[in-house]
Amino acid sequence: MLIGVDTGGTFTDFVFVDGGNLTIHKVPSTPSDPASAIIQGLREAGVERKAKFVAYGTTVATNALIERKGAVTALVATQGFEDVIEIGRQAREKIYDINITVPAPLVPRRLRFGVPERVNSDGIVEKSVSVSALEKLATLLGKRGIKSLAICFLNSYVNSANELAAKRVLGHHLQHVSTSVEILPEYREYERLSTTCVNAYVAPLLSEHIRKVLRHVGSSRLLVMQSNGGLASTGQVKKRAVNSILSGPAAGVLGAFRVAKKAGFARVITLDMGGTSTDVSLCNNRLGTRSETIVGGSTVKVPVVDVHTVGAGGGSIAWVDRGGALRVGPGSAGADPGPACYGKGRDVTVTDANLYLGRLIPEYFLGGRMALYPDEARSAMGRLSRILGLSETETAEGVLRVANATMVRAIRVVSVEQGYDPADFALVCFGGAAPLHAVQLARALSIKRVVIPLNPGVLSARGLLDADVIRDYSRTVLLRVRGLDAASIERLFLKMEREAQRLLKRERMDEERVLLERYVDVRYVGQSYEITVSYDESFERRFHVSHRELYGHATPEREIELVNIRLRAVGKRSHPPSRRLAGSSGRATPVRSVRMGRSSGAKRAGLYERQRLLPGMRLRGPALIVEESSTTHVPDGVECRIDTYGNLILSL
Repeated sequence: MLIGVDTGGTFTDFVFVDGGNLTIHKVPSTPSDPASAIIQGLREAGVERKAKFVAYGTTVATNALIERKGAVTALVATQGFEDVIEIGRQAREKIYDINITVPAPLVPRRLRFGVPERVNSDGIVEKSVSVSALEKLATLLGKRGIKSLAICFLNSYVNSANELAAKRVLGHHLQHVSTSVEILPEYREYERLSTTCVNAYVAPLLSEHIRKVLRHVGSSRLLVMQSNGGLASTGQVKKRAVNSILSGPAAGVLGAFRVAKKAGFARVITLDMGGTSTDVSLCNNRLGTRSETIVGGSTVKVPVVDVHTVGAGGGSIAWVDRGGALRVGPGSAGADPGPACYGKGRDVTVTDANLYLGRLIPEYFLGGRMALYPDEARSAMGRLSRILGLSETETAEGVLRVANATMVRAIRVVSVEQGYDPADFALVCFGGAAPLHAVQLARALSIKRVVIPLNPGVLSARGLLDADVIRDYSRTVLLRVRGLDAASIERLFLKMEREAQRLLKRERMDEERVLLERYVDVRYVGQSYEITVSYDESFERRFHVSHRELYGHATPEREIELVNIRLRAVGKRSHPPSRRLAGSSGRATPVRSVRMGRSSGAKRAGLYERQRLLPGMRLRGPALIVEESSTTHVPDGVECRIDTYGNLILSL
């Protein structure tokens, strides 16, 4: 049996694949102890300790960083450079906001220590690190109860001798030690230091969480999703926890893109709307990726699937600001107390608005396993409507309009602001809440096709089973291309490839199943930032083309330089096959009709059970399509057909 597990802010999702059979399960998340929900779900499904393979997407590292609940961390840096983590790049998120609040650094000043040592930019050790000074520092750290340590020395990416010597000494006294040369051996001091500190900050918490999960999956092979869209062993994740900082969203984008490609759509915008937030990504014939991101105010320079997140989910709370305007999010009711209709909360959420307007059918919610309380949603809506001076129906519709506007802006960030017209893409909607909003979002952006996968509420968990094992390597070279010694670059690549093959072999990957991809970061001499292109004899031409596409101009006669060389090692796994379903034809038949909305002019809509919809069938809105993990709203005039894989293809 293969199991995919995705932990979200509101629900923890499970996909079980046993032979050719796929089943799903959802349980409320337990934010205070995420492992509890996993254990509960495995026990409820009766599969605890029975799986051959478990792929896991986790938000533990993400939440620890955002909520500042990681380990108490100390920093050891070159003397005089202890405060780089606080100085940063002096970039302001809002240039003209004089009241802006800058997040505090992960490591406070009292836990930042400088040691005398120096490696120059050519890699020559001008001053070795003092072992006696490190021993004294280790004693001090022990007295202060420090459990995790980040070490980042100047120019260690060129020569790591001093940094690794410090690790050997301090590692005898501390359980978790992260060095910049092992986490990010690239130039740019601040990014390297910040990423190393993030790793040290989240590693102890993530390591303990993984140990808890391992106790309940028995002899199963557990792999964890990384931010780059690939899986890694638990041993690697414990060492490089920063690589899983965006673990959950990456699995969803991967799953959605593969579903879309099979359905015939290679250019897609993916939208994952869960209980707490919405994640949006643009895939233009491939997964969108970037080499750096900011999470919880901290710079993280690791390869990540390019995802833009906004605080608009099913549990996002509606509120009124000081000016009397209706707002939705970013605050969320989460799993506990949850939306008002869960029976515990009192605040109106997006889920309450959908239920109030008849877009959620209580007896079908979560396959009928979780009760909804419409009267509680109506009471909460009444309280909010009186504050706004609107009717309850106007308030509920307003909540959805505000939430939709937030998601439309997010889609524009990944498309229009990057030079893409969203109308040229299909919209793939998944997550428990997204199919309720899909058509309204598509209409706002002139998108003509919407794809709703089977079991959209657990697609991220399903995407985990489609992932390969991936390891990324990098090294700074800073070489001008004119007169470049290609043989020396080849030797560096071969060294990284041997290391990748060795580690993937330890992760049970046969050499013939390992794909090695070479990349280089290139820029014009004098530029500050670079473009990543694949490396072969045509990399220079490819750089000029990419530069023109990104910036509207290129200067082929201008000298260029290599900044970093990169290797991606992909261990290809066998993935569960996507089954083509037996087809039918003609119009689908609703099981009954339901009233959509509470106004006197509210229309009735056909209610369809998704398991009864076969490939080839068609239906026309207004309609609701219900299934265990989600509900799809098909507005009036929208045509829906079921494709050969069971996807809903909505045509606007």
